[in-house]
Amino acid sequence: MRTFTFVIIDDNPNHIKKTMATAVNFPYMRCMGSAANSDAGVDLVLEHRPDFIFLEINPKEQESGLSLHFISELHRYLLQLPKIIITTKDHTQCPTAFQFGVFDYLIHPIAVKDLRKTLLRFEKEIGEGQPIKNQMVPPNNINHVADEARTILVDNDLPEPIQEQSELPEEATHLPENNELAKTLDESGEKNTTQRIAEQPIQKPLVICVKSYGDYRYIDAAEICYLQADNNSTDIHLNSGEMITAFKTLKHFESVLQHPFVRIHNSYIVNCNYIARIHTGNSVCHIKNSSVKIPFSKSYKDNIEQIISSIASGNYLEI
Repeated sequence: MRTFTFVIIDDNPNHIKKTMATAVNFPYMRCMGSAANSDAGVDLVLEHRPDFIFLEINPKEQESGLSLHFISELHRYLLQLPKIIITTKDHTQCPTAFQFGVFDYLIHPIAVKDLRKTLLRFEKEIGEGQPIKNQMVPPNNINHVADEARTILVDNDLPEPIQEQSELPEEATHLPENNELAKTLDESGEKNTTQRIAEQPIQKPLVICVKSYGDYRYIDAAEICYLQADNNSTDIHLNSGEMITAFKTLKHFESVLQHPFVRIHNSYIVNCNYIARIHTGNSVCHIKNSSVKIPFSKSYKDNIEQIISSIASGNYLEI
């Protein structure tokens, strides 16, 4: 087995020691260092590009800046993120953490058996010899996430934390115990059809639910062109031309949405799949199949450059 590298981002020295003591039980895990605050942690990750990050999101000192927004900060600089394992004191932030795309959520002190399960699940997910970094999802599959059916709930009745609906239907995850087909191999020595289906990741689209007084409005994330701030609410603009208002701030959506949704202005988050043109001279993005022009500001210039690089890295021809 190849060696996997990791870093620990935690402001509690005792937690760092205990996490390292657990990790040494796995000879193929190699520590590249630790950091006690968000800024140092980002620099550590960018320097070493580890395979795993053990991230504390409930620090001893709030001044450390350690939280789930550490993940959003990494998205500003990396197209591929390491596998992120949250390490904290309780399950309070577990639903929100998985909305940020974390790989696992472990409670301090980390037990050897729990870390073993995490690493084995990882090996099963990627297969031996495959790259272990989180891949940016290709544009044609950008709104699908393997292994989880993801729904973001926006409650317009009462501003509450977004809840993660991560459980899959029973029929999608359970096979009959006595299924003889699942226990035998065909004549060619390959696994039978039932086994192959069970091993394939189940892909579900991201759905945003805007709830208002018993009215549940479901929006496919793939249909969202851009989001626009309107004081303490956000207008969601769809590719049909329809606009839906959610009583959450744009900052809230920035924290829960991942690529291809990128913030380019204090008032705008854009879906990169709907960008038809970027004019850096005029500082505007043109939206496909419309006359809409969205401005971008200098403070988000790095995000614009990342969008340009991401588009160029696909099936791309420049003339």
